[in-house]
Parts: sequence; C-alpha cells; structure tokens
Amino acid sequence: MTRVLVVDDSPFIRTVLGEELDEAGYEVDTAPDGTAAVDAVAECDPDVVTMDVEMPGIGGIEATERIMADTPTPILMLSVHTDDGADASMEALNRGAMAIMEKPDGAGDRTISDLTDELIETIDELSAASTSALALAQTTAAAHRSRTRTRTLASGTSEGGTDVSTSGSAAGPAVSPAPPAVGGRSDAIGAWPDVPIDVPQVPDEPPTIVIGASTGGPRIVEGILGALPEALGARIVVVQHMPAGFTERFAARLDRKSEYAVREAGVSDHIGAGEVVVAPGSAHLEVSSASTDTVEIERSTAPRVHGVRPSIDVTMESLAATRPPNLVGIVCSGMGRDGARGIEAIHEAGGHTLAQDEATSPVFGIPKQAIETGAVDEIVPATSLPARIVARAIATNADDRGDL
Repeated sequence: MTRVLVVDDSPFIRTVLGEELDEAGYEVDTAPDGTAAVDAVAECDPDVVTMDVEMPGIGGIEATERIMADTPTPILMLSVHTDDGADASMEALNRGAMAIMEKPDGAGDRTISDLTDELIETIDELSAASTSALALAQTTAAAHRSRTRTRTLASGTSEGGTDVSTSGSAAGPAVSPAPPAVGGRSDAIGAWPDVPIDVPQVPDEPPTIVIGASTGGPRIVEGILGALPEALGARIVVVQHMPAGFTERFAARLDRKSEYAVREAGVSDHIGAGEVVVAPGSAHLEVSSASTDTVEIERSTAPRVHGVRPSIDVTMESLAATRPPNLVGIVCSGMGRDGARGIEAIHEAGGHTLAQDEATSPVFGIPKQAIETGAVDEIVPATSLPARIVARAIATNADDRGDL
C-alpha cells in the first residue's frame, strides 16, 4: 500500500486531506511542521510527501532540503497563490521537490476537493519516481546544506559535458550515454555545464525550440536554458505544467539563470532570436505563424487537453503546422501522455525530436509515451540535452546548405 505523509500546520488541512487520501486507499501519516516532517520521513518511510510551504519554525523549503539530503523522497509542495508562496515554491523545487500544487485559499473557485483529486492522480506516479534521480538529488541537497552551513559559520550567524551521439535512424532513436557527473553545476540529475556551450557556427536559420515538461521538469528546464548560448539565436517556447500564478515566477527565475530573455507569454506575443516565452498556467499557447524573424503566438482558453492547460500537444502541433526551418521538439520529465502527439507532429513536419532518458527523468511518463510513438530521434540524458540542441541546430543548417 502506498504511504503518504501530509505535512501542514493547519489541523483542518491535515484532517481533510488525510481522510480523503485514506478513503482513496492510501496509508496516511501527518506532521504539523517541518521538524516533525523530517522525523516522520525517517521513521515512517513514506512513498510520497505533501509539504506545506509556509509553516512556523522549519518551513517547507528547509524541510524539503533536509529530507532530500538524508532520506530522498518524492515531495509535492502545496502553496497558496501569493507572491511569497510562489517564490518559496520555486526555491523548494530547486531544493529537490517534484512539483507544486495550488492550495485553495477560500477566495477563488478552487476547493479542497479539487486539490485532493489532483493529489490522488499524482501520488501513484510519484511513488514510482526514478530512484537514480532521487539518489542524485540527495547529493545535491547535501551539497547545498554544506554550502549554507559554511556561509553561515563564516558570517558568524547561527545555523538555521558535451554529448557526441548521432541522430536516430530507421532502427530507432539514438540513445546517448549519460555524461560523467563531474565538474559543472551540481544538480539533481548530474552536472550541468558551468558556462553556456560554445557555438562554433551561428545557424543561418534561427532554431525554433519547444520544450515540454511536467512533474520533475522545472529543474530540467532551468538546466537546459542555463546552458544554451544566446549566440545560437534560438526562439524558445516552454510549456511546463504548473498552476496559474506560479508560471510568472518560474519565468522570472529562468530569466535570472539564462542568457536568454525569458518572460511569461502575453495574450498575443511574438518571439525573436534570443527570447523565451513560458506558457501561463491558465492557458494554452498556440503558434499562429513562424518566419525567420519571429514566431507569433496567442493564448487560448480552449478546453483542457489530457486534463491540463497549458498542453504541450497544443503548442507543439500548432508550431509544427507552421513548418519553420530548424525546428526542435523536446519532452522532459513528467506524468501522463501530453506531448506524444506533439512530438509526432514535429517529426512529421521535418523537425528534430528529443526525449529525456529514463535514468535522469524523475517521472518517465511523458518521455516514455513520446518514445513509444516511434517519432523520437534521440533519447538523451538531461545534462546532454543542451549540447544536442546546439549540435542539431548547426547540423540542420549545414545540411540545408549542402555542407553535410
């Protein structure tokens, strides 16, 4: 039986979620704060933890870091949509949490029942999260704690690689070996490049790149954008499943971590070279046209696809329909099958398709479903994705000119 630890300083939330999850067939434990949560994970060994962000004493961020450093466990952050809550949730993702869910605050239409339904849908996927990704997350969290301890002690305050695989063929997608986890920026799935990758030749046709991700994806997306050089001149669309109100903060975080100019997509927007737009948590992004100069996009409040909005499929299929040159589609960690049809559409439009491999995917659902379509050209470890994107963008232009 799947065991869930519910961590929240509200007795009401603990009781209601506990009862609903118990009725759904899970074994449930509860904890009222971060300190108790750390102890409970060590004692009860839950399969999944739901973690409130803001609690007295040790809050959700520090509790997440301690758990991931000592006893790696899939963690879902539950946060009320406030500026402080959104910022804290982004930081919790950086410390190893898998996903964010919006906790109802009584002001909108969202209810505890809505939250419980989402939890039940997600818990089974997270309980089977990649053990290798969790083990690497342990190293990351422990290193972060060590750096934090060193800084606090020094201040006198109290302690509170480039991949070289070839593209796919009729025999199936190329599978890139995982790079050695040495050097670079330590992350939950390996070592990201210290600096953006060199671009030996700027493509004649600017690449158009769409990245789709869900549970476990934010840190992967951050790593990809942090390593992609602005000199590549790419136009990039990111579709990350995330609640409304959190995607603007996610875009701001990506902007700080990347050479690219990153923003949440407007109602009607365009993307030029060196720019990234992030799909808002409340709308689909549809591409209306794409040229050498710009990619035109619009928000859509059409019904959910695969139960989600924004949908990776909606963006990828609309982009594929415009058939821009030098098109690259990527699917990363996440649950469900959103993105599989989109990858097929990009492949059929002559674009290049990549999927994150199982070993580095905290949740392998989305990449697995895309791979099973037969339309994925390369299966790549997360930290090799930036190098493969650059290599394919350059190779595609050389091929178009007849250089290859």
